[in-house]
Amino acid sequence: MLPREELLKGAENRPTLAKVIDRAEQALRTWDVEVTDFLTPPEMAEVQRVFSRLTEVALVPWGGYAQAERQRLGIARSELSPQPEQVPVAALGISGNFLFDGANHRDFLGSLLGTGLVREKVGDILVLGERGAQAIVVPELVDFLTLNLVQVRSVPVKTQPIPLEDLRVQPPRIKELTTVEASLRLDAIASAGFAMSRSKMVELIQGGDVRVNWKTITQPSHGLQSQDLIAIRGKGRVTVGEVVVTKKDRYRVHLTRYM
Repeated sequence: MLPREELLKGAENRPTLAKVIDRAEQALRTWDVEVTDFLTPPEMAEVQRVFSRLTEVALVPWGGYAQAERQRLGIARSELSPQPEQVPVAALGISGNFLFDGANHRDFLGSLLGTGLVREKVGDILVLGERGAQAIVVPELVDFLTLNLVQVRSVPVKTQPIPLEDLRVQPPRIKELTTVEASLRLDAIASAGFAMSRSKMVELIQGGDVRVNWKTITQPSHGLQSQDLIAIRGKGRVTVGEVVVTKKDRYRVHLTRYM
């Protein structure tokens, strides 16, 4: 058995982590690959961080394509070396004429959940403008959604399974920038990366809206380092690249913003 209470101590996503521990214990008992529902990036990051202490369990995430934000997690004994193809996901095409009644990500998600699904059964949703969208779901719901997802907003839609290779994944918009700061404080680096005032960034940080490596940070003075990821809901992500100390003992920091 795994050291459950030790693993759960201080967990930010305790209910999700507890479910993953249950799956891991089942995988250890059965010598099979157990699979979770879709996890959010913060949940996934915490699970991977916690399970990195364990040598007997191997994890493999997969969400249908390489850059998927929401992913399922395959769990198995380390000896089995689980692979992404052992984590089942399915893709659906949701097609309709949205030229005169446009639908966004929230509209498609709302219609999916309106059929009775819970959010954990749905992965990423790729909106295709006036043509509709594509959604990644757990395979066992494909037939149900094919029959029951028939409208998004006021638009009749046809829902049908599609191959994963037909997903129309758009590359993220990226902006590269360099800033010179007196310190590597979170409020300083994040305000430069997200192009907003220092005071506004402090407000967001103290309000719990800013995550570093998917962990909520509420201290504006939190120190950053190269390879850290900063995320703000609705505003994208910034990764910290090379950090160079200048002759005046300031920090020249390369940042990449994903919008």
